Amino acid sequence: MTNTPSSAPSPLTYRDAGVDIDAGNELVERIKPLVKRSFRPEVMGGLGGFGALFDLSNKYREPVLVSGTDGVGTKLKLAHQLNRHDTIGIDLVAMCVNDVLVQGAEPLFFLDYFATGKLDIDTAAAVVGGIANGCTEAGCALIGGETAEMPDMYAPGEYDLAGFTVAAVEKSELKDGASVAAGDVLIGIASSGPHSNGYSLVRRIYDRAGRPAELELEGGVKLVDALMAPTRLYVKPILALLKSHGEAIHGMAHITGGGLTENIIRVVPEGLGLDIQASAWTLPPVFQWLQKEGAVADSEMWRTFNCGIGFVLIVAPDQVAAVSAAVKAQGLDHWTIGQVVNAEGAERVHIG
Repeated sequence: MTNTPSSAPSPLTYRDAGVDIDAGNELVERIKPLVKRSFRPEVMGGLGGFGALFDLSNKYREPVLVSGTDGVGTKLKLAHQLNRHDTIGIDLVAMCVNDVLVQGAEPLFFLDYFATGKLDIDTAAAVVGGIANGCTEAGCALIGGETAEMPDMYAPGEYDLAGFTVAAVEKSELKDGASVAAGDVLIGIASSGPHSNGYSLVRRIYDRAGRPAELELEGGVKLVDALMAPTRLYVKPILALLKSHGEAIHGMAHITGGGLTENIIRVVPEGLGLDIQASAWTLPPVFQWLQKEGAVADSEMWRTFNCGIGFVLIVAPDQVAAVSAAVKAQGLDHWTIGQVVNAEGAERVHIG
């Protein structure tokens, strides 16, 4: 039997496979002016090269580089559901730069990774615009990133985000918690809401309550606005505090996953613990709603959410008044929330 030639396959392109290179190029052109606003004098070159360049030579004597990477967790699911994409990029920046700030480091530059199944230019531009705004507010340069279009990897309309930052601090000014001592005082600085932590629980409570987006909380803020409020950026005010009161600040903590229970203790030496007075500040309305609607136990609140405290300073007891006045001058709401104590037993953190 003679084989008959099969018909020739139709030609395929990358776009046929679900990847639109032209859309990616259009996105780059759209975000260029947003990105350029975040540049610092140390940035060398522009956007679009294979690698981003940053000149450290004129700024530090003995620089220690501090790096951090993070995402925004399942807060992204809420952003997708609500079609609100303009501030989630601020969350991404804040989660990275607030972490490196704990060691006294100034964020220098930031890179982002945006991945989606099919690139929607308007959505991506809104997200990257938020990233650029966050970088500008934090004083770091958005010098690079990656946009990945990966068909079949994500549900329609969904995307994922990750970020990476590099910061620097003079070796002599590095904050590592080594000077923290019993009697030091905890100054808690207000958060802007849940920030970007605990959203798997937030979404479960929100869904079970019937997604009451327009519900007005105490103070007149809508629930959806409280849940989507971007993570507060602490960089500029805290760096200013370190310049004026650096010796008085023995340690710092960014309250992220693990809440108040697990984050502050990370910078406290072995043999010491924390006594935190929950009555020192009022639980903000959004957390009151989450606790009531979810019937969440106090202990679960403390280890899941920041509960209104987004950043903590550990301060020498004789310098509390001066540091508090300086924090107030930076326009930050704050409270004295506890102190460092000698640890007794295995449980090093007491909140009550």
